[in-house]
Amino acid sequence: MMSAPKDSTQISIQHLATRVGTSNCPVLIEGRNDEDFGLDSRLVPGSFRLSCFEAEDWAPRFEGQDVVVICDKGMKLSQGAVAWLRRAGVNAHALEGGFRGWRDAGQPVINLDNLPPRDEKGRTIWVTRARPKIDRIACPWLIRRFIDPNAVILYVKDSEVAGVAEKFGATPFDVDGVFWSHRGERCTFDTMIEEFGLTTGPLSQLADIVRGADTGRLDLAPESAGLLAISLGLSQQYTDDLAQLDVGMGVYDALYLRIRDAAEETHTWTGAA
Repeated sequence: MMSAPKDSTQISIQHLATRVGTSNCPVLIEGRNDEDFGLDSRLVPGSFRLSCFEAEDWAPRFEGQDVVVICDKGMKLSQGAVAWLRRAGVNAHALEGGFRGWRDAGQPVINLDNLPPRDEKGRTIWVTRARPKIDRIACPWLIRRFIDPNAVILYVKDSEVAGVAEKFGATPFDVDGVFWSHRGERCTFDTMIEEFGLTTGPLSQLADIVRGADTGRLDLAPESAGLLAISLGLSQQYTDDLAQLDVGMGVYDALYLRIRDAAEETHTWTGAA
């Protein structure tokens, strides 16, 4: 649960920035009205749109959860929605400064131009080849941490990816001939970072690690060899692709936080002689 800020109705940009992209990120509700959203249709990573005017109706869905509501400036719309959420037992805060404050502070925002359509439950659905190793674990991690926390990932037989995509309204990735795939020497993880506008320092550094491991260029980053070894080991350990994905999410969480927050930490202790 989020610690209480000085103003109990708000959370600061700095505080939220430490949570975005992590496993303990609150539910992020994009609540700008249509006029404000039309001026800049990008999103805070991991957020999804709901109308603040209908907060009383959707508030019960989030009972017992941490929620941050994001309107244009962090004022009346998000404050009103937060009040309704708290009335329903939700630990809710408005983002101080709103979307404008987040964007103008240089925090990452998601480009929606190529976001796949959502299903009737509000989820994006993605499909790729079974027996994942690196890119097909890294990409779902990126999707769930920065694009759509509720995204559905389907692993199917190689020859059936296109058919499953068509029949089930899923977006194919990391296969030949589709939009979300390798481009030249860059892997699908690179493609997603570029297309969604997520070229932050930590994610770009993580992309180097993933690319090195996924394309056999282990000289690209010191961590690439380790990621390759762990990924191959997990593939041997798990026959259930979704179980492997669950564990792999933790691997990428750790790598991302190591890059973002602990880049200068080293360990040199060798014990007593």
